[in-house]
Amino acid sequence: MLPTGGKLEQALKTRDPRFDGRFFIGVRTTGIYCRPVCPVKMPREENVSFFDSAAAASEAGYRPCLRCRPESAPGMPAWRGSSSTVTRALRLINDGALDQGSVAILCDRLGVTTRHLAELFTNHLGASAKTVARTRRLQFAKKLIDETSLTMTEIALSSGYGSVWGFNDHFVQTYSRSPGSLRKTRLTSDGSVELKISFREPYDFQSLLEFYRIRAIPGVENVSVDNVCVGIAGADNGGKSYQRSFVLDGKSGHLSVSQSGNQLVCAVQGGSTGSLQRIMRKVRLMFDVDAVPEEINSVLSEDRIMRGLVKQRPGLRLPGAFDEFEIAVRAIVGQQVSVKGATTVMGRIAGQYGTETEFGRVFPTPEILADLDPASLPMPSKRARAIKLLAIAVADGELGFDMDEQAFYEQVIALPGIGPWTAQYICLRAYSNPDSFLHGDLVIRKVAEKILGVSSEKELINRAEAWRPWRGYAGMHLWRASAG
Repeated sequence: MLPTGGKLEQALKTRDPRFDGRFFIGVRTTGIYCRPVCPVKMPREENVSFFDSAAAASEAGYRPCLRCRPESAPGMPAWRGSSSTVTRALRLINDGALDQGSVAILCDRLGVTTRHLAELFTNHLGASAKTVARTRRLQFAKKLIDETSLTMTEIALSSGYGSVWGFNDHFVQTYSRSPGSLRKTRLTSDGSVELKISFREPYDFQSLLEFYRIRAIPGVENVSVDNVCVGIAGADNGGKSYQRSFVLDGKSGHLSVSQSGNQLVCAVQGGSTGSLQRIMRKVRLMFDVDAVPEEINSVLSEDRIMRGLVKQRPGLRLPGAFDEFEIAVRAIVGQQVSVKGATTVMGRIAGQYGTETEFGRVFPTPEILADLDPASLPMPSKRARAIKLLAIAVADGELGFDMDEQAFYEQVIALPGIGPWTAQYICLRAYSNPDSFLHGDLVIRKVAEKILGVSSEKELINRAEAWRPWRGYAGMHLWRASAG
């Protein structure tokens, strides 16, 4: 529970949208928790408790408001806590680690005791790992009820419930009614699922699309910017959007992401309903929707020159990754070549080793590239062998994107042909690390020398200390400044 009064009280009274999702209000007289922007009559101060997460409010015995729908609030990034163990645990929980597995198994993966994990979650989130997982399942299921035409059975399985009985029981316990009774309108379906994702303003969707456009893998990804379509032949050319084909849980599909007001709209065709939650997690990271611009910009603006860059693009976001292995290969391919050249090579790898599905081509898996002939790739042999070694390590389970980030970095950099820049880039994109800083990047170095007046890598590293923990965003501002 958070202390009452001060900034939180003021945000509640003014229904300040900047704080939506950053805390929740429990009302003792009703037993309900709400978003700070809830339109209902303002509760009396003495009846209000503040919580920094929906899970913490749930742990305290409050049930979610049906009016403001806490499950629709902008999220909070997993890395907001100071504990790397909590950050990693949240990523694993979001991937469904506690849907079928136990807390003990999760602790084994994290290398900590159950008691230590319980203490970390209480200190950082105000709720147990099990409550966080239960809240996650409930919120996603409620979202599917409100926004899709999926059956209750499909929703139960999509949300990570082990059975329909468990799904029904959780809803009755929480809302005192069945999940079916909460569906107000039966939506018609054309075979696709369309979900909305809220974000905090300002949000620079255009910059993200530009970033992805010049890196779109031909045949796999497509980006439409200002009605200019790049990528998949014959793809929808209407509006600004990102599109790609994928295979998850053995099922192929296609997704598109566009903006509508202060929300993103993610439309999914094909795939399995069981992979919906994973798709949404990947899209959230890829489009950095959980960022809190106010916090990021406040820190970066303490640097006088950086302040000017922030004013130009206050809604700049970090580009993430839908497929972490794909991004890792991209990082190796991109060593010492232009962005355009790397995109061409990625297209050739996808064309030669990828798989064609009814929804388009998908990038080759680690298992496929583990067997490639390095001589078949249009790049220096050392770089091609690095891709093969990376693929072997991932395919054999020796290297995983759910590892501790520092351990991952050290194992990656130990592979022949992979240097610090490559490993840092992978961490920035695949781990969505907001503090990963590419201080050795040639473009960033040149821009830093021009506008910051730092002439050496060491000077840049020292200057960047003041930008923590948002050095990744600072790097994006410098990258964008290079484009004018």
